[in-house]
Amino acid sequence: MITAFRTIDLQGAAVAELSRRNFGKAAGLVAAPALLAGCAGGGSGSSKTAQAAAAARTWGVTGKALAGLGGFDATIKSFMQARSIPCGQLAVVRKGKLVLSRGYTYAEAGAFKTQPTSPFRIASISKPVTATAVLRLVQDGKLKLTDRVATLLGLSTTADPRLKDVTVLRLLQHLGGWDRDISPDPMFRDAAIAKELGLALPVSQASIMKYTSRRPLDHAPGTHYAYSNYGYMLLGRIIEKVTGKKYEDYVRQTVLAPRGITRMRLGKSRTKATGEVPYYSTYTGATVFDNSGTKVPFPYGAFNLENMDAHGGWLATAMDLTRFAGLYDGATSVLSSTSISRAFAKPEIGVNADGWYYGCGWQVRPVTGGRNTWHNGSLAGTYTLLVRRYDGLSWAVLFDQRQEGSAANYGDIDSLLHKAANAVKTWPTGNLTSTYF
Repeated sequence: MITAFRTIDLQGAAVAELSRRNFGKAAGLVAAPALLAGCAGGGSGSSKTAQAAAAARTWGVTGKALAGLGGFDATIKSFMQARSIPCGQLAVVRKGKLVLSRGYTYAEAGAFKTQPTSPFRIASISKPVTATAVLRLVQDGKLKLTDRVATLLGLSTTADPRLKDVTVLRLLQHLGGWDRDISPDPMFRDAAIAKELGLALPVSQASIMKYTSRRPLDHAPGTHYAYSNYGYMLLGRIIEKVTGKKYEDYVRQTVLAPRGITRMRLGKSRTKATGEVPYYSTYTGATVFDNSGTKVPFPYGAFNLENMDAHGGWLATAMDLTRFAGLYDGATSVLSSTSISRAFAKPEIGVNADGWYYGCGWQVRPVTGGRNTWHNGSLAGTYTLLVRRYDGLSWAVLFDQRQEGSAANYGDIDSLLHKAANAVKTWPTGNLTSTYF
């Protein structure tokens, strides 16, 4: 997915940001002249329609929080109201105990009411989920981090023999050699792929692989970090090849079920799961599901979420994500301590100039007392963030729209939640886990 995220130090100060500069132009997005039907002000435009809708909105909170954590609610309320975000969700865990699980709604009367159990698209937070499944296969001796991807998947190396040097580990760490700042992200090139291969839309994952393998890599594998959605899509296909199971089935059975996570599932582009939130964007685009050229709201058919399964296709709640993240707090039946160490090991290129690196599905910052790890996600209609702190705190926050145009930066939620956590002087001792799992 097209991501925009900040990394933070212990105090929550912003130290780096990757932006979506010119994404709309590159992806062929068209800004809607007014809000899309049914959005009720969900976009970030400044039309009179949007202003009127915002004026009619009311604030609502569902779910549970233990005593003394009101600062989190206040932070989310201020953030969502400043950006006219209709639906939000937050879960906070301290030392394995769920202490807050909330749904937030800022919308007009009669609109969708967010629950703590409402599924959201989580976009690229799907990557640590996929990485966990891969690490489990390595742990079970069914796969090696040194295995060659082209060999595993039968990819042609004619266009670039260096493709032979792409390993499973290099895919996990975004060192495969594809760079979307140089060559467009193939996961968003449906029309071009269909045209080149003489196919009708929608294109398949196999077609995306054929198209991309016809092109040279942008970097020699293992030499340059470049975030790659395509690389994680390949990891999903490797999981299927090695296990003989559908990607979703293997992940749900092997990674999620042992943690009691039953709500997570893969999302769909044009239909919603039971209770799933609506998604808002001021952009429209041509459908990628047929050759009609029909303009659709961008979150609902202008990209193929089904093809993005392993890099951006999951639905989850905030508390599902914090429950998942607990896999990395210590050895469990899913991952051993050795596997966890592999996830957070430094890549062959070392730590970057900003003091962090991408491990296996996680961004990692060494800090005094341990390490902070995190991942965010961003798609039209989605902005998400999952954080694990060195001190036993973790949280996940989900929104049903992202920054567009001149709207306020959504990456600011990172430092704001660190500030809210640091302001808690006495943490409650209860545990809400049994309420939801």
